[in-house]
Amino acid sequence: MKAMELEQNYQASLDYLVNLTTFGMNFGLGRIQELLKRLGNPEKNLRVVHVGGTNGKGSTTVMIARILREAGYKVGVFTSPHLHDYRERMTINGQMIPKETVIRLISYVRPHLEEMVAQGFEHPTEFEVSTALALLYFAREDVDYALIEVGLGGAIDSTNVVTPLISVITNVAMDHMDYLGPDVVSIAKVKAGIIKPQSIAVTAAQDPEVIQVLRDKAQEVGVPLWLVGEDVSWESKWSGELEQEFDLVGLHSTYYKLRLHLIGLHQLRNAATAVTVCELLQSKYEVAIPREAIYAGLRNVEWPGRLELLSLKPKVLLDGAHNVDGAQALSAALSLYERERLILCLGMLADKEREKVVDMLVPLADEIVITRPNSPRAGDWRALGTLAEQHGKPVHCIEDPKEAVIYALTRVGEKDLLCVTGSIYMLADARQALIAKLKK
Repeated sequence: MKAMELEQNYQASLDYLVNLTTFGMNFGLGRIQELLKRLGNPEKNLRVVHVGGTNGKGSTTVMIARILREAGYKVGVFTSPHLHDYRERMTINGQMIPKETVIRLISYVRPHLEEMVAQGFEHPTEFEVSTALALLYFAREDVDYALIEVGLGGAIDSTNVVTPLISVITNVAMDHMDYLGPDVVSIAKVKAGIIKPQSIAVTAAQDPEVIQVLRDKAQEVGVPLWLVGEDVSWESKWSGELEQEFDLVGLHSTYYKLRLHLIGLHQLRNAATAVTVCELLQSKYEVAIPREAIYAGLRNVEWPGRLELLSLKPKVLLDGAHNVDGAQALSAALSLYERERLILCLGMLADKEREKVVDMLVPLADEIVITRPNSPRAGDWRALGTLAEQHGKPVHCIEDPKEAVIYALTRVGEKDLLCVTGSIYMLADARQALIAKLKK
């Protein structure tokens, strides 16, 4: 296929997928189960680690995947949303799915979707189709392991069609309350839905009420639940602006001087969770994972947009802190970065707890730039500026995220720090603009 033809066909395939967003967020497993049945149930051939949770599930997913990859396995990873390119959602050993494969898979799946609708079934949503594409891709490529990140919630998320070796729930906090429930116990019950019989459950949750919900679910389906923080412990040795070092007492071994390029103490909990999963794969499923693979996996893992330092002079930091828990982690991590002034560029969706996030982050800043995430859920984005102004700091509102970060960059001196944070939808635009500008 010629380059121009490939691009046109790929764009047409993406447009087809994007148009499926008209079917909205429609929970339940009926549609995806029907679709997968028509595709020959590719998920049945996959060895899956299923990762859910409010925060940290993406980081934990890519850490487990990187350790397995360093151990010599072929590893598929399905995550969402993406930053710059839809194909980031489906990778094998760190390589995005090729454009030709996206075209081929959508061409294969599309008649099945049309037939489903013709036979009176509801049309699957965009996320359900993406999930099916990923499962089909990994099965066709015969990956050794598939790391599947939950989209939203757990029980009725479309990824919950898999039968995992291990189910991981990183934590449970207040997020997506419109869909998941008004309190952490309700949310935990939804997230616990990924714990299945004949598997193993792992959680790094700290809230006693949440842990009890997960214990009850594990007991109900007859599986062991391992607690990161109780069964496994770690100690931070030092943390810099670009990496950190820690010791870990795991389930079966002790690891001294582990290095991680993902910054923030919260990432140590995610790393401890990833190592716990790998130790359980070793002990329960006889997966060979050399000790060196754990060291190399953590040392080499990358996850753009999560406390990512794009530049040192001036310091430019990006982080997808889109809810209260994420803002707490960012607030703690900001103390690691030496600076004279902090300029904060913030854009959040309307359905998030914006007031609490503003109360946490704005007092740390000297100047604030408010912008609008590129999402229909952005709502009254200027209301965020009104909240920020109540803290008595200079606030500038600039709708376009690219323009907002470029303006914010002009407000930063060589010894200052620009922190860009909020919705991942805003971060993607901001990151692209900053990378282009900083290269000049």
